[in-house]
Amino acid sequence: MAQRKFITIYEKLKDAIMEGTYPYQAVLPSEHELVRTFDTSRETVRKALALLMDNGMIQKLRGKGSVVIYQGITTLPFNDLQSFQEINARQGQRYQTVVECFEEVEAGDVPQVKAALDLKMSDVLWHVIRTRRLHGQVKIIDEDYFVQKYLPELNIQIAAQSIYHYLEETLNTKVGYAHKEISFEPFGEMETTLFSSHATPYTATVRGVVHLNDTTKFQYNVSKHIATEFKFREFSRRN
Repeated sequence: MAQRKFITIYEKLKDAIMEGTYPYQAVLPSEHELVRTFDTSRETVRKALALLMDNGMIQKLRGKGSVVIYQGITTLPFNDLQSFQEINARQGQRYQTVVECFEEVEAGDVPQVKAALDLKMSDVLWHVIRTRRLHGQVKIIDEDYFVQKYLPELNIQIAAQSIYHYLEETLNTKVGYAHKEISFEPFGEMETTLFSSHATPYTATVRGVVHLNDTTKFQYNVSKHIATEFKFREFSRRN
């Protein structure tokens, strides 16, 4: 019966979020209010909220409560938000990361990124392009824009290793979650140059905004994969 109650509360809150009763960035009622509304225990409410968080609907913030992060059906969430180096080590692959571009740009120069990260025209970004190579062949092209004030000392050496490791271990800043979208696109000039000749001149392109654990947007990522070699999972949350 408790299990049924937990699922019922989860479904009701999920429906309210998806229908816009609690829109993006809204704060859900407190645990105490939910206990009264659903006439149940705090433990049951916490289970329902935990499931909402696991499924990319909310983010729990200390001192604020459960904040809605769901942004609609056009947003495809991914599972296991990890740095490339973590995935590489877990899978036992020997990918090499090559930094192709490392520069400062102003947000006004990249309108799509400015809009996605809610920036001002003069905000400064790190623009980083990295290729992931296996046996010398480029398999993935990662293009990133990081808000500079959150990674003030970023450099090429760090970019060639793990930016997330630097952010979390050196700066003690927690990466939270990401919302991403997939599209399939023909090679452009950069893809033709870096991927070289390929039987399938299309990429599975994943664009996403990555948030810190306090919901701050700090990264815009464009990850291009050879379409025939691409796989995906679901919601991403940094553990």
